[in-house]
Amino acid sequence: MPEGDTIAYAANRIRPVLAGRVPEEILTPHPRHAMDHWPERLAGRAVHSVDTHGKHLFLRFEGDLMLHSHLAMTGVWGVYRSGQRWRRSPRRAWLVLRAGGSEVVQFDGPTLELITEGRRRFDQRLAALGPDVLADEFDATQFLVRLRGDDQTRSLGDALLDQRNVAGIGNIWKAEGCWEARIDPWRRVSEVSDAEALAVIEAVRPRMQRSALDGPRSIEPRVYKHAGRACSRCGETIRAHGQGDANRTTYWCPGCQR
Repeated sequence: MPEGDTIAYAANRIRPVLAGRVPEEILTPHPRHAMDHWPERLAGRAVHSVDTHGKHLFLRFEGDLMLHSHLAMTGVWGVYRSGQRWRRSPRRAWLVLRAGGSEVVQFDGPTLELITEGRRRFDQRLAALGPDVLADEFDATQFLVRLRGDDQTRSLGDALLDQRNVAGIGNIWKAEGCWEARIDPWRRVSEVSDAEALAVIEAVRPRMQRSALDGPRSIEPRVYKHAGRACSRCGETIRAHGQGDANRTTYWCPGCQR
């Protein structure tokens, strides 16, 4: 699943194309949206901002309307020059916005909806989100309040994946953050101090911010998917095991993560 840095990177590519412009053409090729009449509802409206919160992306239009996207495991945003070949089949496009000689395309959904600002505020999926790990000023106090309000017998790695605690961290950055902070992701939340929990966030934010600017491929994992290899810090063999109810694979070094 694309994590917060991947969504922020997409927003950073979309923003120069759409922000402050009225799209010249809006298409909704997917049958799911054939009867939604988004091109008619958004016609003549400028995009005044392209924002993210965790793994959610918002294209905000004039008139209190916004397109909300969550890519889950299958979706992707693409930005292309007009006439450039898309990296996925046109049959997989759910949304196409054309402006200034460029095309912004969302492929494969699965969450794509036109909502109002009021709906966004009261939508429990969105209202429940924790502080954004990539916010200019991370709300550490709110993060700790939510973490301490969670099940304290839960493992830290599992709790970090819960978007109600902190928005934007997924399986990659959970593993990388715990490794950077030398924290064992299997420790119960009750056994992790506030300083240790914040150390994971502080360790991961600079790398995620760099990825949001330069693209996820610019970051080389240090522990994620390195099971069986020697830890670059202590030489111990990195391990991997499913964690939490979702059984997401956690990578960690038993030698230097305590």
